[in-house]
Amino acid sequence: MHVLITGAAGMVGRRLAERLAREGQCAGQAIDTLTLTDVVAPALPAELADRATIRVEDAGDAAVARELAALRPDLIFHLAAIISGEAERDFDKGYRVNLDGMHNLLEAIRHEGGAAYAPKLVFTSSSGIFGAPFPASISDEFHVTPLTSYGTQKAIGELLLADYSRRGFVEGVGIRFPSIVVRPGKPNASAGGFFSGIIREPLQGQEALLPVSDEVLFTHASPRSAVGFLIHAAGLSRDELGPRVNLTMPGVCVTVGEQIEALRRIAGDKAVKLIKRAPDPASAAIVAGWPTRFDAKRALALGFTAERDFDEIIRVHIADDLGGHLPN
Repeated sequence: MHVLITGAAGMVGRRLAERLAREGQCAGQAIDTLTLTDVVAPALPAELADRATIRVEDAGDAAVARELAALRPDLIFHLAAIISGEAERDFDKGYRVNLDGMHNLLEAIRHEGGAAYAPKLVFTSSSGIFGAPFPASISDEFHVTPLTSYGTQKAIGELLLADYSRRGFVEGVGIRFPSIVVRPGKPNASAGGFFSGIIREPLQGQEALLPVSDEVLFTHASPRSAVGFLIHAAGLSRDELGPRVNLTMPGVCVTVGEQIEALRRIAGDKAVKLIKRAPDPASAAIVAGWPTRFDAKRALALGFTAERDFDEIIRVHIADDLGGHLPN
């Protein structure tokens, strides 16, 4: 099997590539070729580097999309995107990368072979496709009315995926990520980056800014779970999915205050004191337009799993990113 990952230099893309390279199989099939592409070179650990082909390019470009389709990968993980805050600030870039990139890839696949070539395509969508006012719990049947450009771009991507799947050009599955925390490294441009920051920085003895109130409620899953979602999605058949190929992933729904209390239980008051309140009306307004709690019964019935509580999400971060122990 030939597996292609677009956006492979991103946090989730790197972890997915590492796991596939290490395990050498996906969806019950051996991986013969693993192709990784992004605008910067995707990095793999030295012991895994010779197990993948690295391409540095803009997968959203129509000509590049045609080159990728010509490789005829059997399984495509389409992760290439820019994140919510950046898509809101830069309207043109958001639509070029998040929407045109998806459409160009689907069109390239269609023209590559039609019914004679119809790869499995796993698309990373977002809970941002939903818009307020929200019910107490949002099911997959809730209406799609995004209140951000990013959410709109992902919603259109879902519709394209469903239509191209219906026509037999791809065998698609779209997965709506919750907030993925705790993200390692430095803060990114996401409007919800503070969800990770208020855990990541204090665990390393650094201050973290909190731009919203403790009452803000959101649903989270770890990067480890995000990779698990992708791999599990790749193994689902069209018969299992039915005509609704896009679905919401499970996660842990907690308030910011509950996140902080989980941090206190694991790292103590010293870590919590490093969180500094810094109200930001712009960030608060974006987050207020996001959905909070989901009824992911369809995903759970299909075998997707996530953490049980936020304490577990923090422990996953410590295990996967901090060497299994807290810094001194």
